[in-house]
Amino acid sequence: MPKTPIITRRKFLKRATAAAAGVAGFPYLIPASALGKTGNVAPSNRIVIGVIGTGGQGMYDMRGFLNKEEAQVVAVCDVDTDHRNQARDTVNEKYGNRDCATYNDFRELIERSDIDAVLLALPDQWHAISAIMAVRAGKDVHAQKPLAYNIAEGRAIVEAVKRYDIVWQTGSQQRSDWRFRFACELVRNGRIGKVDTVKVGLPNRNHVRGDDTQPAPVPAGFDYDMWLGPAPWAPYNPGRCHWNFRWISDYSGGQITDWAGHHCDIAQWGMGTELTSPIEIEGTGVFPRASLHDTVEDYRFKCKYEEGFTMIVAGAFTQGVRFEGSDGWVFVSRSKIDAEPKSLLTSVIGPDEIHLYKSDDHQQNFLDCVRTRSRTVAPVEVAHRSIMIGHLGVIALKLGRKVEWDPQKERFINDTEADRLLSRPMRSPWHL
Repeated sequence: MPKTPIITRRKFLKRATAAAAGVAGFPYLIPASALGKTGNVAPSNRIVIGVIGTGGQGMYDMRGFLNKEEAQVVAVCDVDTDHRNQARDTVNEKYGNRDCATYNDFRELIERSDIDAVLLALPDQWHAISAIMAVRAGKDVHAQKPLAYNIAEGRAIVEAVKRYDIVWQTGSQQRSDWRFRFACELVRNGRIGKVDTVKVGLPNRNHVRGDDTQPAPVPAGFDYDMWLGPAPWAPYNPGRCHWNFRWISDYSGGQITDWAGHHCDIAQWGMGTELTSPIEIEGTGVFPRASLHDTVEDYRFKCKYEEGFTMIVAGAFTQGVRFEGSDGWVFVSRSKIDAEPKSLLTSVIGPDEIHLYKSDDHQQNFLDCVRTRSRTVAPVEVAHRSIMIGHLGVIALKLGRKVEWDPQKERFINDTEADRLLSRPMRSPWHL
């Protein structure tokens, strides 16, 4: 289904500007600055953005868009009043005004017809609901990884994006870093020969901040019930929310699902398996005995691919991705790229070789694609397949045994016990 036309403020102003210029015979004069003739981007050409989730990562991403002249942030939403007000003040200070709108309920922001795109940076349990509501409202989406809390919810996001013809960018920003792109191009062009093994290093232990896990009164200005959303109800305590949600299985899969959308994503990019997934997964891990912060640590799992290679994901590896081939190896992380033979590091990818999608600015890539309706560097189906590796690994570790997977059907093979872990019921009244 094509995207439903929405007459936004940006589109209305664009038409009004054209009319004022004489297209419809209007005699009015428009200041040069409003038309973008003084080096500014005209208001009618700016992409209007609403921000949902203004904690640490949300604020970081929002600041990036505030630095883009062709973007205009007009509204922020968060269930924590302190986060929400800080974001509002940041926006108003940037633009020198006092009109940034604030919301506690993201649905009110999504309903605004003048907003073209939304930035989503929420705990994992909220990803699918917020994304699908935004997509159905005709908003383009820049959403933080992981794509979804589980595989079933991820597939639901993918289908919604396709149905409504939405531009989607996942916050797997390593795809906009030349080091990762170059490393993947070396591998894709056969510079290290046939690749047998890919080693993916993710953070190992849960990084819990604070140790107060006793039930406590909900702080003033914090809508805790809305924060929980579709996740199971549980009494509030200071160690549960914000940063620490990552280490609680009701909300996330720990370091594996927090980081698979980065390094496993790069492994898929380099191996050309962006639209598929492993067929066998097995490994070991330690689940903490603590009743609250219970996501897996000290893990290692192996993924076998039909394409003929093995991906090993482990907390003990150096963080990054190491491609091991018959003629050498390439390692890449956020701080360096290394290879053997060393000559690979100064080699040039020829004009007739494989050149991967080039983006040097993740948020600019999103804005450019919103304008052109083009595919982003981190589209939704790719994000789904990348985080699928993390979800499959967590399932295998929970079951403590090998599982076999059908990448096309997205179901386990003759394994109803494992299939039950592909989704979970949502707490009423929330649903997809």
